[in-house]
Amino acid sequence: MLVLLPPSEGKASSGRGAPLKPESLSLPGLAGAQQAVIDELVELCVADEEKAREVLGLSEGLRGEIALNAVLRTAGTRPAGEIYTGVLYDALGLSSLDPAAKRRATRSLLVFSGLWGAVRVNDRIPPYRCSMGVKLPGLGALGAYWRPVLAGVLPDAVGRGLVLDLRSSAYAAAWRPTGEVASRTATVRVLHAQRVNGVEKRSVVSHFNKATKGRIVRSLLTAGAEPRNPAALVEALRDLGYVVEAAAPERAGRPWELDVVVTEIH
Repeated sequence: MLVLLPPSEGKASSGRGAPLKPESLSLPGLAGAQQAVIDELVELCVADEEKAREVLGLSEGLRGEIALNAVLRTAGTRPAGEIYTGVLYDALGLSSLDPAAKRRATRSLLVFSGLWGAVRVNDRIPPYRCSMGVKLPGLGALGAYWRPVLAGVLPDAVGRGLVLDLRSSAYAAAWRPTGEVASRTATVRVLHAQRVNGVEKRSVVSHFNKATKGRIVRSLLTAGAEPRNPAALVEALRDLGYVVEAAAPERAGRPWELDVVVTEIH
């Protein structure tokens, strides 16, 4: 099973280990593209702080984030699973997993990023600020920049098992499974069900969508579940207590779409 995750805007404020070693990252086929993004991002943030703030889409209050990018090459690093601290990662709770579940996480979780393209949770990276929606002056829109690079690298990384795609739309657009890989891919939508005047109403949750997805991944890792295809994933999630509604896609080469229905959001 390979789980595709978005990054988080919330990140650890500093690293604590040796500086970045690009050759040590898990997907060597991305190294050249990563270096090009690093080079332009560092140059931008060192040369013109105001322009960098505009390009990165940062408010005045987040101006300090530019300094993180300026020292990308020399800053201390942490495993990516420690760098990302947002809602999904809080619910996932990588640090509190038992040793076997941590090994599964290292093997199966892949985090997408505007700066790195994709990294595994044990890849050591420095804190940074650069979303997939950024348009760099030289490289252009990062979503479009990464699309052909990821298309050339990720099919081999996927292997032959299930792909559980939990990315947000901006990161999903950077690489979409196609063909046979798409047929064993499942996406998840989280719906909040509540009764209003005796009638069930459902709505798509936003903030709590991330927390639920984090809990889903944690449940699968903790249980040691290894579903090989979307149908088996549905059964595994139901066995873990989730209410899941799913139907096989009408056309071959399309991902399954799963609705996870929750009655409480937290």
